[in-house]
Amino acid sequence: MTPSNRRQFICHLAVAGSTLAVAGAARAQAGAHVDETSDQAQALGYKHDTSLVDGKKYGQHSAQQHCHNCSFFQGKAADEWGGCAMFGRKQVAGNGWCSAWNKAPA
Repeated sequence: MTPSNRRQFICHLAVAGSTLAVAGAARAQAGAHVDETSDQAQALGYKHDTSLVDGKKYGQHSAQQHCHNCSFFQGKAADEWGGCAMFGRKQVAGNGWCSAWNKAPA
């Protein structure tokens, strides 16, 4: 192997390693779901299932409000889980709800 080929090989190896590390970190982060018992989730009244929201405590809640039709949801409407601006890098259930719900623009 010539020095030039060795240098190219090492560069390619470094790029491939970096790419794998970034992809692995993104995959690990994407799997982090909001815990309903966390302080932040409880403060916002977050539930994975909108039908389980306490209507007496959250009078503004309606059955048509879901995370997937909220302006803070960072996924597609059909996604089971997606990111949420209210919960940083954690994911919320598309069928979930919290008191920060705000209708997504049509």
